[in-house]
Amino acid sequence: MPEPVTPTRRAAWHALACEAARRATAGTGYCADSENGGHVDDPSKDALFMPISDLNDADNTFVAVQPDEDEPAWFASVAVLDEGGYEVVQRDANRREHNVSVETAIGHIAGDLTK
Repeated sequence: MPEPVTPTRRAAWHALACEAARRATAGTGYCADSENGGHVDDPSKDALFMPISDLNDADNTFVAVQPDEDEPAWFASVAVLDEGGYEVVQRDANRREHNVSVETAIGHIAGDLTK
């Protein structure tokens, strides 16, 4: 089980989200794909809110956000947890950074992933 979100972990998560958004707007677009086949190009906070709120523990358990390219260097995923809330994973292979946190506020997750 991931550790609780502390201010330090939240700051690290926010830094990764900001870097992901900076890269996305620096030339390469990014997209959000859900397990049930949903796809959103260059999602805004509001556009990302919907696929996250549609997650369930039966057939649509995650949303992945990443550059729209064959071998993306970074990604973020949001997965619904059985006990409630969401596990948020951010990975940047170039920087060798990997962060896992548990969040409950969809608006906060969507906002951080699109900053």
